[in-house]
Amino acid sequence: MRLAARTWDMHDAGLEQLRVFAERSGGPSRSLVVLNSSEPAPLPRLLEQAFEAQNVTVEVTRDVEEVTDLVVLVVDGEVVASSSLDELMDAYLLVNSDLYRTGTSGIDKYAAPEVLTGLHDTSFRLRGFPHSNKEKLLLVLISRHIESLALDAGDGTLRSSFQRLSRLDDERGTREVYERLGDTDVDTHVYGVPDIDREMLPDAVDVHGGRTPVHRDSWFVVFDSPNGEGEPAALVAIEEAENEWLGRWTFDAEQVAEVADVVADI
Repeated sequence: MRLAARTWDMHDAGLEQLRVFAERSGGPSRSLVVLNSSEPAPLPRLLEQAFEAQNVTVEVTRDVEEVTDLVVLVVDGEVVASSSLDELMDAYLLVNSDLYRTGTSGIDKYAAPEVLTGLHDTSFRLRGFPHSNKEKLLLVLISRHIESLALDAGDGTLRSSFQRLSRLDDERGTREVYERLGDTDVDTHVYGVPDIDREMLPDAVDVHGGRTPVHRDSWFVVFDSPNGEGEPAALVAIEEAENEWLGRWTFDAEQVAEVADVVADI
């Protein structure tokens, strides 16, 4: 009984460590700027609505010559990334999370725009449907991006939490991604409440089932690239209320290793 209590405390501490990571933020101001949009006004407005509750400002301007339908990420006054408005529409503004759940197109066809991945190391508070059609989708998009890094590397370690392991079976797109990972040398681990028989899950994943707070309330995707090659990445989100998330992602190797160490002990 005492051992069980200590195990529970360990997992509870793991959740708090992940929460500390998700809350960590600060640094320079960040802005998304839409340059000379030729699209109807409601489209840039979708981008404004998606980030209106975040520490990211959205601006629309027509002051730049010879540039049309471009979105740039400005950090502390400097342009650090750019994506076409078409990219942003295809991957984020004009889709919902079903695109990424029901097929592999979200990982193969619609790469995460650089202006969104570039929002790393910023803490977000995001809501899912019905409160918002776009906020939580940002976490889905970054999760798929990290999975694609693992697929492209073909090696390393990927650790992913689903809250409920049945999501690996009932979301066709998710299952296909993890079956494809099984055809690589990526050491793949999945975490969540064991609400499905092991035989229903992809064969080539290591399953870490549990019913502790960290299994129920965290969403993470952590990729340790092989031998320091490739791009390491980690996303951590904590469900603080029903379908309301505190989330953050990073591509910093030291921070990724920090999260990986916490997750490996779950």
